[in-house]
Amino acid sequence: MTKLGTRHGSAMVAGLLLASCAAVPPHTAQNPAEQPAAMPAETIAIAVGPCFGFCPVYDLRIAPDGSVTFEGQRHTTVLGERRRAAGPKSYKSLAADLAPYRPRTGSTATIDCQTAISDTSTYTITWTDPHGVKTIAQHRRGCSGGPGQALDSLLDGVPGRLGVAEWAKQITRPGSSRG
Repeated sequence: MTKLGTRHGSAMVAGLLLASCAAVPPHTAQNPAEQPAAMPAETIAIAVGPCFGFCPVYDLRIAPDGSVTFEGQRHTTVLGERRRAAGPKSYKSLAADLAPYRPRTGSTATIDCQTAISDTSTYTITWTDPHGVKTIAQHRRGCSGGPGQALDSLLDGVPGRLGVAEWAKQITRPGSSRG
């Protein structure tokens, strides 16, 4: 072979090697146990704020594993923090039902209401991803129409769905102030 042929042959071999490397797809595990773990789902928190009267005020959180944390703040049967297990199915069901109201990741939005009663409780629904990014939906209870009316119904049932209805139940204690 001549020097030109050797250089040309070397270039061809190098080109073939590079092409073969590019054609190899990245490693993908065939066994599901070898697949990388999926990113954990978001924690969902619902804060129920005060109204003009004696409405229950509490925070409620559910983690993807279904663990529920309730913290009664005012006008609830239970004051302070309590925990219980509702199960992953409860989390998945609630996450699916709240999905239509979830704003774009990392943003804050208010759920529309055609007409709202002014002195009612406020709800703040916060989705927190594993990296701490918060997505927040704000809502004032008492919508007479629009997406907020359906959300009112959904939020009314959350304590029962998560097994904390008795803790969140409204109670008026002697000496407690309104709002």
